[in-house]
Amino acid sequence: MKNKRREFLKNISAMSGAAILGPISTIATTQTKDADPVSRVNADGSISINILQTTDVHCQIDPHDEMFWESERPVFRKTGGYAQIAGFFKKERAKDPETFIIDTGDMFQGSELSMKTTGKCIVPILNAIGYDLFLPGNWEVIYYKKVMQELLGALNAPKICANMYHDLGGGNRGELIFPPYHVRSIKGVKIGFIGYTDPLVPTRQPPNLSKGIAYSKPEENLANYVDVLRNQEKCAVVIIIAHLGLSQQIGLADMEVCKGVDYILGGDTHERVRVPIPCKYAKVVEPGAFGSFVGKLTLTVKDGKMIRDEYVLHEVESGKWPADTAVAKLIDQVEVPYRNEIETIRGYSTIPLYRYFVVENPIDTMVLDALKWRMPEIDIVLSNGFRFCPPRVTPDSTGNIPITEGYIFDMLPFDSNIKTGKVSGQQIMDWLEKDLNNIFAKNSAERIGGWMVKFKGMKISFYAYHELGNRIQEITIGGRPLDAGATYTICACDRDGDPVDVICRIRKVADTKVVSYTLHSTMRDYLAAHSPVTPLPPENAKILDAPRTLLTQVRGVDYQFR
Repeated sequence: MKNKRREFLKNISAMSGAAILGPISTIATTQTKDADPVSRVNADGSISINILQTTDVHCQIDPHDEMFWESERPVFRKTGGYAQIAGFFKKERAKDPETFIIDTGDMFQGSELSMKTTGKCIVPILNAIGYDLFLPGNWEVIYYKKVMQELLGALNAPKICANMYHDLGGGNRGELIFPPYHVRSIKGVKIGFIGYTDPLVPTRQPPNLSKGIAYSKPEENLANYVDVLRNQEKCAVVIIIAHLGLSQQIGLADMEVCKGVDYILGGDTHERVRVPIPCKYAKVVEPGAFGSFVGKLTLTVKDGKMIRDEYVLHEVESGKWPADTAVAKLIDQVEVPYRNEIETIRGYSTIPLYRYFVVENPIDTMVLDALKWRMPEIDIVLSNGFRFCPPRVTPDSTGNIPITEGYIFDMLPFDSNIKTGKVSGQQIMDWLEKDLNNIFAKNSAERIGGWMVKFKGMKISFYAYHELGNRIQEITIGGRPLDAGATYTICACDRDGDPVDVICRIRKVADTKVVSYTLHSTMRDYLAAHSPVTPLPPENAKILDAPRTLLTQVRGVDYQFR
């Protein structure tokens, strides 16, 4: 088996270069050469340009369960799959050979297959599908800087990012790692794209993952690049491709530095924008996650100016979009060496597993139950506010929903040891208030990606939409009111690069210790002892001014997650 895996990795490395499987790459390259120039122009003399976008696929290369919110309840359908996405792209390019296709990040993190191959398995798939432009997401650093550069460098299409620099140390930035913008002439119309990824990566992700990279805020250089694209390159349309999160993207679109930008095609927070959100200077969209959706933007340009725009969020519904056979075959080849391990069943759930509610959800309830089972002496166990992981709702012959080894990786893509420590009641109060402000701040620019941190052993009630410092109304730990002067034990995952005295972004934690148990081993052992599980959210966090089923942190604009 080891020899087979070695041979597989060798083959994948070879395939990840420009010469991947020759014929498959033609999915991407059937463009302007064979197009009839007359067909480019509409009857009124205008030109229509089609741009397709995926984002936050998180290595979910096969069709999977997906959750939708309809009539105030969850509804599940089968969606996604890169072969199905490739089939849709091929169909769109048959209608318009110059259709431009982008992905705005989080391509290489999110599955066991990706972790086992350090992302290399994804490269030939993306090249075969035929994207035209890429943006690195916040999780592209999952295998550290050097591998990130190698993976993105192996992609055939250009990569852009205007706020990732080589870190020279001492607060000094070197050159940009990727070009800041890309200009493409489509049907004779110049379109300028500027790329921005999340500048909070060193905080939101384990710090060592992005070691050697320095980030800047988009507003530091955006106006300069808009000026270059508008006045030097003479672009008729300027688009930001972003991986900042919907709230941050709305905040950016309201800043004066965004003047001259037409659209922000965003990512990061997995929001499903079906109608573009009009802001002061630009419109904003974000096309969901896990390959369950493709966003299609159609721009109509006449006399060098955009006169119309239309946007449709297409659901990649299984059975509706036929799979591209060449990409399906490639995916099968990639998966074969690992399929048995990925599909090994570790336990069962009696209820659907998903991670879409902001405050509490079944997946994180199960993670917390496992941690508390492993560490019963700890007062409060914590689980980070992750968004990634598609639902799992389809039962097998047992009547229950199987939890496979691969799904453990979907929930917790990289394994970490458990870290314990001691904090005061006042530290807990201050940390919770800050975390709630990160999620629910009135100012969209202050909201960062990620859901609330989840916990067990502690109960709180809070107002989401009060001001910082006034949200929490009650905290109990172990059934007793929090004592600001008392000491409590906590545990969470040990993040690579965090200071010794930090746990789950709580600073000055005393008596910290990294134990031998890991998240994955804890989950496997817990399921072996307790399967089937029923991880119903217990309302450890009670939200007082919004429903328990809150699905988005976005506020102040006309938008609903569904």
